[in-house]
Amino acid sequence: MDAALLDTDTLNEVLKRKNANVVHHAADYLAQHGQFAISSITRYELLRGLKEKNAASQLARFQAFCQNTTILPVIDDILEEAVDLWVAGRKLGLAPKDADVIIAATALHHGRTLVTGNTAHFAWVPGLALDNWRGP
Repeated sequence: MDAALLDTDTLNEVLKRKNANVVHHAADYLAQHGQFAISSITRYELLRGLKEKNAASQLARFQAFCQNTTILPVIDDILEEAVDLWVAGRKLGLAPKDADVIIAATALHHGRTLVTGNTAHFAWVPGLALDNWRGP
């Protein structure tokens, strides 16, 4: 199993532990790699949602989870690549979301497979390896 970057939707499913396939893939990944990796944008998106819902106990669990997770920062090189992806997507007639292209650029920059259930959001990104843990 290649080194991966979890997209926000997959991280949500890992934390909720409701999808047996996601739980299984996550356990296999941890056994091989020791910890998950996420973009700081994914951390932002989860924190935003938890704080909006005032989900204090979930927020505390997520903060603890982050202590044992590699959080890859958004650096200028990643932003430059994200801009290029956004422009390329627009030329294809797409309306890429900023968070999606930054997460994709983070995965590309670090040579990681992006694990997402939203493969259609990213299938157009050249050179981006995708995996969906929802399947067997």
